[in-house]
Amino acid sequence: MPSYTVTVATGSQWFAGTDDYIYLSLVGSAGCSEKHLLDKAFYNDFERGAVDSYEISVDEELGEIHLVKIEKRKYWLHDDWYLKYVTLKTPHGDYVEFPCYRWITGDSEIVLRDGRAKLAQDDQIHILKQHRRKELEKRQKQYRWMEWNPGFPLSIDAKCHKDLPRDIQFDSEKGVDFILNYSKAMENLFINRFMHMFQSSWHDFADFEKIFVKISNTISERVMQHWQEDLMFGYQFLNGCNPVLIRRCTQLPPKLPVTTDMVECSLERQLTLEQEVEGNIFIVDYELLDGIDANKTDPCTHQFLAAPICLLYKNLANKIVPIAIQLNQTPGEENPIFLPSDAKYDWLLAKIWVRSSDFHVHQTITHLLRTHLVSEVFGIAMYRQLPAVHPIFKLLVAHTRFTIAINTKAREQLICEYGLFDKANATGGGGHVQMVQRAMKDLTYSSLCFPEAIKARGMDSTEDIPYYFYRDDGLLVWESIHSFVAEVVGLYYESDQVVAEDVELQAFAKDIYVYGMRGSKASGFPKALRSREKLTEYLTVIIFTASAQHAAVNFGQYDWYSWIPNAPPTMRAPPPTAKGVVTIQQIVETLPDRGRSCWHLGAVWALSQVQENELFLGMYPEEHFIEKPMKEAMARFQKSLEAVVSVIAERNKNKKLPYYYLSPDRIPNSVAI
Repeated sequence: MPSYTVTVATGSQWFAGTDDYIYLSLVGSAGCSEKHLLDKAFYNDFERGAVDSYEISVDEELGEIHLVKIEKRKYWLHDDWYLKYVTLKTPHGDYVEFPCYRWITGDSEIVLRDGRAKLAQDDQIHILKQHRRKELEKRQKQYRWMEWNPGFPLSIDAKCHKDLPRDIQFDSEKGVDFILNYSKAMENLFINRFMHMFQSSWHDFADFEKIFVKISNTISERVMQHWQEDLMFGYQFLNGCNPVLIRRCTQLPPKLPVTTDMVECSLERQLTLEQEVEGNIFIVDYELLDGIDANKTDPCTHQFLAAPICLLYKNLANKIVPIAIQLNQTPGEENPIFLPSDAKYDWLLAKIWVRSSDFHVHQTITHLLRTHLVSEVFGIAMYRQLPAVHPIFKLLVAHTRFTIAINTKAREQLICEYGLFDKANATGGGGHVQMVQRAMKDLTYSSLCFPEAIKARGMDSTEDIPYYFYRDDGLLVWESIHSFVAEVVGLYYESDQVVAEDVELQAFAKDIYVYGMRGSKASGFPKALRSREKLTEYLTVIIFTASAQHAAVNFGQYDWYSWIPNAPPTMRAPPPTAKGVVTIQQIVETLPDRGRSCWHLGAVWALSQVQENELFLGMYPEEHFIEKPMKEAMARFQKSLEAVVSVIAERNKNKKLPYYYLSPDRIPNSVAI
């Protein structure tokens, strides 16, 4: 009587084990087995982290095993079970792997294919075609699109975290509950004691130190010490939290009527401003904020926004410094151009307004829209259109881990009406929604292609702009990912024709275009993928956005935003309309009050934390791929990333302001916080 050895691995996360009855049956080319109860007498099967083996005898040979059916039935109370994989040793001594890495909930059945990645056109056997189709039909019912706000990329149809399919929920909700994390941050940072003075102002800049905790964070301490300096101000456009807005200025805009006479004392090359524009002038324009409604959720506190234009200069030391700031878009007598030669506090307040505006664009556009919401689109489309056996699903699933869950939590608690975002931010109360709706027109495919985005802003020359570490490190990481993805595409797609004929891949790309980009031709997102080269680039965009880009704009928030005057989340007085009238007292009364400062500090601390047991770029503990060439490609990818880590570590040696956000050992695989 033929006998199979079945090995079943249970996950090691909390509550992964089960006491329910587990049945297994085999479907082969020559027949199907009976349903077998997997049970060892006097032994507790399927405990968390366990690997259990069973002998299964069948009446006759089953031939090549196509499918393994796992059925879970209630023993006492329903408990979910996380099944990692099943392996099978056949009567002939062959081993077959069946990856799962899914939760089995309630009384249900799950059907697994062996781990070899297959395109739809590779499947010729009816039962495998049917399995593929049924899996997608089920997923498309579970993963439905929803419009959270008009004009937004569509998101998952779920009101709260517990409504999500179990496979994409967090292992423990506690770890991502924003309210709990805020409270924990308040406690850890010793700032609860200021909340009773919620709407009172600080006395002076030094007063902010009362909530500034020195937790061996060299960057945040250096920001506190040097935030008023022009060099520190300029440096942040290159390597701070929002290093994506600065662009080379090739022509002075008419709406910023700055002249050589105004900025002559800042120019170091004895050239006119028009001559300096030929290579040494840069600009950051916050036009997106023009007309956005400021937060009115608290009738006791007025909050204000501005839409500055900031002109920057590369000095003889190749450092970027500000030389002119206009605080709103329309020039005029009540919208003066502030200069470094102005009175100290005039210039300082102008810079603070720019930093506050930068904070708003960073949080809502650079961070929320262009990493969180975009990555959710990629994830939903993947689950809807790519079955688990598809090589692109196997490649991308690690880079969608917890993304839909964290975004659902954010919509539930953080960016919803009266959510935590409203407590401290001037763009709360609906302004952030208006911003996303406006910014969608600039959410293009090319702007997510890292090398193209850098080049489009004129920031690609390492000789002209030598201290742009975000660019330098990002290009290294992009190239590592691109080379790895090219290998993967080469393994599974023999030609461009195979790419074009992959109906599931085309449905995936179409879902992203139609639902994510709302069918906008201007977005430049392809409706279909017709070549291996284009597919490689497309997958690199997805992985880079979810991993490196999110890391670059998320994990520095405590570093750069914990010193409140450097990144005010709100301003309590309108921008100055004249020069020579600003006092330090006026600045302090414009900055956030004590309560909003505390909320802000708690937020940036919580958002800067990595998940427990985080998986970093190149780590693939879930073995969805079983083929040796693929595992070798992964090993090469890991070595490539290790080389990037070494380059960045060497560059950072002895730096007073090290840049490490794009070091691969600090880049989580996915958007999960």
